[in-house]
Amino acid sequence: MDAVFLSRLQFALAAGFHFLFPPLTLGLTLLIFIIESLHVKRGEEIYKHVADFLIKLLGLVFILGTATGITLEFAFGTNWSNYSRMVGDIFGAPLAAEGVFAFFMESIFLGVLLFGRNKVSKKMYRISAFLVFFGAHLSGLWIIIANSFMQTPAGYELVTETAGEFVRQKAVLTNFWQAALNHSTIERFTHTIVAGWLTGSLFGAGIGAWYISKGKFVEPAKKLLKVALVVFIIAGVLQIVTGHQHGIQVANTQPTKLAAFEGLWETQKGASLSLFGIPDAKNEITHCEIGIPGLLSLFAYLDADAEVKGLKEFPKDKRPPVFLTFASYHVMIALGTLFLLMAIVGAYLLARDKLWKTNWFLKLLILAIPLPHIANQTGWIAAEVGRQPWAVYGILKTADAASVVVPAGQVLFTLIMFTLIYALLFAIFLMLMLKMIRKGPVERTEYGY
Repeated sequence: MDAVFLSRLQFALAAGFHFLFPPLTLGLTLLIFIIESLHVKRGEEIYKHVADFLIKLLGLVFILGTATGITLEFAFGTNWSNYSRMVGDIFGAPLAAEGVFAFFMESIFLGVLLFGRNKVSKKMYRISAFLVFFGAHLSGLWIIIANSFMQTPAGYELVTETAGEFVRQKAVLTNFWQAALNHSTIERFTHTIVAGWLTGSLFGAGIGAWYISKGKFVEPAKKLLKVALVVFIIAGVLQIVTGHQHGIQVANTQPTKLAAFEGLWETQKGASLSLFGIPDAKNEITHCEIGIPGLLSLFAYLDADAEVKGLKEFPKDKRPPVFLTFASYHVMIALGTLFLLMAIVGAYLLARDKLWKTNWFLKLLILAIPLPHIANQTGWIAAEVGRQPWAVYGILKTADAASVVVPAGQVLFTLIMFTLIYALLFAIFLMLMLKMIRKGPVERTEYGY
């Protein structure tokens, strides 16, 4: 057993499970703020009931997101101590800032939303909804700043430290703004935030569609579905734009990752955009490749004849695992395209006032609830696996970042325990979430249904 591989697997499990909840939090806080604003502006109680319903769901999501996020931070000190020693002074700062400036704000005002409906004014309650929304997005910014430093490090210098017989390099912060707003922070932040809006809005739209299809809570469901679908339509379009901008950033700062995304082995001018293929790292070829000539060069460099570097330009020990990077990236792209098509159809049905009676689209909204989570997970896999073999791109390899004193057996034991505990937590989460949804946004005696 390899301790480094097991540590990577354990961190992937913990991060993947945790990442089910932050995107949903981002989308739900946006919906809650919009619906609560409609309640204050229009004075209709039905919006209050819908907002209260979403706030309860958000509370459950927030608890799981907080608990699973703490585990990740401890992992840097246990499984990845060499990483923490080398770049911890830089990487740890935004994580600390996230807790001090964002998490406490979000959690305090979420408490107001959960327990203060009848204890504060409508104006204060609306402000609290905004601060929960703002805190969630500020939290996301700090996390993206930390992760973006791993992708495109900037604003640092390497210094040599000596302690007795031990000599090691350490990254020291030289410019905060360069490190925080490095070459990928803005593109990755906007892409991640819009993904969260997609996740939360489709979740809300799917719930509204389910109520309507079952003939339950029809009027609140229509309000929820309409608001959520409008957000989904906007986010579906924005995600294509932010994804394109992120792709340009990857092309300019991480060309190895771009080549792995596309299964591109040979450097080409007028490189094709890959639609399908089966990368074969052993033989350095992509089988059954289907692509659109010139489109990758056009998208990446705004020039259909631009040269795109292939994987053979880079040493084999500095290439990422190609098949996993390629496959996860293409799943994400396929789902993003599906969301755009759904957004177009949804906009048409909403404009024609046919949404409520189009049963096949309502069923599609229900069935599609898990799809943004799959897109988030595969996008994360593509980004993180595509960065390999680097823990911090160009500075520290993943194999050198792991703790050398933690044996493989202990890592395997904790990996098994994490798997069992997370499976139990997820089962409880689903049970409670479904119970809340079945109960509905209002009592059945209200509004006559």
